[in-house]
Amino acid sequence: MTAVCLLAGLPAWAQGADLPSRVVTLAPHITEMVFAAGAGERLVGTVASSNYPAAARALPKVGDGVASINAEMLARLAPDLVLAWHDSGAVKAVAPLLESLRIDVEFLAPARLDDIPGQIEHLGKRLGTTGQAGRAAAALRGELRGLRSRYAHRPPVSVFIAIGHSPIYAVGKDMLLNDALQACGGVNIFQDGPLAALPIGVERILAERPDVILAAAATPEDERRAREQWASLGLATETGTHVYGIDPDTLFRPGPRLIKAAHGLCEKLERARKGTDR
Repeated sequence: MTAVCLLAGLPAWAQGADLPSRVVTLAPHITEMVFAAGAGERLVGTVASSNYPAAARALPKVGDGVASINAEMLARLAPDLVLAWHDSGAVKAVAPLLESLRIDVEFLAPARLDDIPGQIEHLGKRLGTTGQAGRAAAALRGELRGLRSRYAHRPPVSVFIAIGHSPIYAVGKDMLLNDALQACGGVNIFQDGPLAALPIGVERILAERPDVILAAAATPEDERRAREQWASLGLATETGTHVYGIDPDTLFRPGPRLIKAAHGLCEKLERARKGTDR
C-alpha cells in the first residue's frame, strides 16, 4: 500500500507537502476526530454508523466498515486518504483495491484517553488545520486533567460494564474504557480478563456484586428497563448495586465524545459513592 502507518506516529517527513483533499473514514470515532480537528469539509465519505456530528449523516456511506465495505462506492469517491481503525476484516479485504489505486491508508486506534487529543493534533497537521486541532486537543487535555484531579483518587468504586443482556457480555481488558473508569476512581471488576469483551454468566455477576453496573442505554426509557432487568436478578440500589445507563455511542467510540462523556460517568460513580440514589 502507498502508506500504511499509525497516524499518531507519522513523522513530519512522511506527511508530504500536498494535503489530502478527499478523505474517507471507516469508523465513526475517526469521523468525529476529523470534525474536531476542523477538517470536516475534506470528508467525502464514511460508514453507516457515522452519525455525529449532524453533518456526517449526509455523507455518502461505503458500508459498515467492520463486516463490509462497498469497494465500488469507495473507488467512485476517489479519496486520496482513507482513515481506518484496524488493519483487519473489511479493511483488509479492500486493501488490494486501495493499493492498486495508490490511495494512502492510515490507522487511528487510541489505546488511552490521552491518545485522543494527540491524534486530533496529528490530524490537524495531516489535513492542514493545526490551529483548530490544537485548540480542540488542548481543551480535551484540560478536561482530562480536571477529571483526574477531582475524581481519580476518590474511594474506589467497583464497576461492571454490560454489553447486551441476552447473552450478557462484560467489558474486560479494554485499555481505553478502563482508563476512563480510572479517571473517575472506578475499577472494572473484569479488567484482567483475557479479552476486551467476555461472555459472563449471571451467577458470576451476582457473586462479584459490583457497586455499579453501567448498561448501554441511549434514552431514559432504556435506562429504566436496564434497572428493572438487573433488579429482577437481585442487583439493585437496595442491595448495594447502582445501575446507570450510558449512551453507547459515546462510551464505546474512542473519540472526543468519550472524554466529554467521562464527566457524566464520574458524576454517576460519585452518586454511587455517596449513596444519593437511595
